[in-house]
Amino acid sequence: MRLMIVGQKWLGAEALAALRAQGHDVASVAAPVGDRLHQAAVAAGVPVGDPGRALAAAWVPEGVDLIVAAHAHCFVTRAARKRARHGAIGYHPSLLPRHRGRDAVRWAIHMREAVTGGSVYWMTDRADAGPLAAQDWCHIVPGDDAASLWRRELGPMGVRLLARVVADVADGRLVRVPQVEALATWEPAFDRPALARASAHPGPGVCLAGTVVESADTWGG
Repeated sequence: MRLMIVGQKWLGAEALAALRAQGHDVASVAAPVGDRLHQAAVAAGVPVGDPGRALAAAWVPEGVDLIVAAHAHCFVTRAARKRARHGAIGYHPSLLPRHRGRDAVRWAIHMREAVTGGSVYWMTDRADAGPLAAQDWCHIVPGDDAASLWRRELGPMGVRLLARVVADVADGRLVRVPQVEALATWEPAFDRPALARASAHPGPGVCLAGTVVESADTWGG
């Protein structure tokens, strides 16, 4: 299948490696210049560029089947999603619809939850609210912080789930389970400007919570 990856850091680089290992054609990568994913794409000979804060349709190569957001640094616009045959999927490190928002891992720990997980969902104009394609869960171990939980469980889980959903789509299995809005929760960022509303329709330049994996600048590497 012909893919475009929009992402950064560890998750983006690992998703690129995993999807290429599955035999998929990664037509292009969008990543910040100098980032780990940017370097991995250059090393693999995959065309790479930095669209800035919004991925416009012009950045999506002809014939792309699916956009894969793996810790994306920019908003994937509706026009960009429409240019890909099947749209776009993203990974969010919570059991959606619980913990929508950019600090899902921190909030799960802060609320002393025993279990959390990760979700791959179909991206829409609403932050973290699109239909679910796959989920998995894990325990939160006493003493966990966001970094340890991400590195041990949620990061590797994201790579596995993204690879699984891409394989499903390639085989013609498009799972789209609507999120139950009555169960949805949304929390603001711990230390960054909050999204106005979980149900907002962000415009270009807004980084969606589910495409930016938490406040991962220090531990998402």
